[in-house]
Amino acid sequence: MKEVGQWSEEDVIDWLTEEGMQEYSEAFRQLDGPSLLRLSEQDFRGPPLSLVSGDNGRQLLDRLETLRIAHHMEAHKDGHHHHHQHHGKSHHANGHALGNGTAKQHHNGMPKNGFHSDQVHIKIPLPQPAPERFPAEWSKTGTAFLYAVCCFLTTSVVISVVHERVPPKEISPPLPDKFFDFFDRVEWAFSICEVNGMLLVFLWLMQWMLLKHRSIVGRRFFFIVGTLYLYRCVTMYITTLPVPGMHFRCAPKLSGRWEAQIHRIMKMIAGGGLTITGSHSMCGDYLYSGHTVMLTLTYLFIKEYSPKRFWVYHWVCWTLSVVGVFCILLAHDHYTVDVLVAYFITTRLFWWYHTLANQPVLKESSQGNLFSRVWWYRLFQHFEHNVQGTVPRSYQLPLPGRILPWINTVKYSRLETL
Repeated sequence: MKEVGQWSEEDVIDWLTEEGMQEYSEAFRQLDGPSLLRLSEQDFRGPPLSLVSGDNGRQLLDRLETLRIAHHMEAHKDGHHHHHQHHGKSHHANGHALGNGTAKQHHNGMPKNGFHSDQVHIKIPLPQPAPERFPAEWSKTGTAFLYAVCCFLTTSVVISVVHERVPPKEISPPLPDKFFDFFDRVEWAFSICEVNGMLLVFLWLMQWMLLKHRSIVGRRFFFIVGTLYLYRCVTMYITTLPVPGMHFRCAPKLSGRWEAQIHRIMKMIAGGGLTITGSHSMCGDYLYSGHTVMLTLTYLFIKEYSPKRFWVYHWVCWTLSVVGVFCILLAHDHYTVDVLVAYFITTRLFWWYHTLANQPVLKESSQGNLFSRVWWYRLFQHFEHNVQGTVPRSYQLPLPGRILPWINTVKYSRLETL
């Protein structure tokens, strides 16, 4: 058979027929041997070759690789043969001077058999360790935690400031609300809301501690919840709504007594800002609902970072979240618009952030990436720069191996299709 480099278009078609790949005959009808050898994987990613087979030309490329090896071996063999012929003549001419016909070392430095005896040093680079796809980077998680703490502290201060601006309910009665028209107030409903919220926070905390990549997930949670409460500071400060119901008993205004205000802020922080702990007696923090933020966000994180086969667990958490949000309205402790705005902002920020984190192209600033214009995008890049791909739903006991060496085994769950 002729050398591949000398094949004509007909020879290429014959080779395809012998290999049982006649489907490429039409696409290769003007391809000769040298052009065939130059084909690469890139050529099969676009038409017309991408339309011939569904494997991106993998089988044909494998056969081409074998063909290239045979071609290179044949070319090397021919080149080596010509090299020996050339030097054989030289040896024969110089051999007469020795008288015995033996071709030994000559004046041109060529040893016998036509090979040099000098050592050849080939530098083989050592393989570099592949970078970890999901580095822990606990320092970044600590930064996100401090960011969330600062946002919570700012929220507490703003609530105290807004409380001083809330008009008395006798002067500014509650605004009309369609939900309140259909449902009378249930006094104990807000306690149910806060109990559900604490249960969801507890479940999420337990789940987070068992995650293998808890550092990455943790900083995502801290950043998102901190940003949501920072947004809340802006909305409730700009627009101060009157109390949603006449049942509210707001704490007395302090009229600039900063020491008393600081004491009130510290009391609210110590009690987690919950009504059932008696730490939150101020009014004005209505737009938008912080309780709705926590009920929604904890459920979103629980569902996102647990396998889909845990559907019973998901439904329980979803029920806790929905019942909690409904009880906020049933207690008449927030206007309906407060809850709707909180739900909208929470879900959008969660979805936007995870879309950015899961798409490598969106982590780079470019003219076409409109997400890069968001004010927190630089902070997002700092947190997610070294995270390569979608964080798997893998679980690991948080205890170090030296404490419990017999359970130092990582248990992985399936990475479900999103």
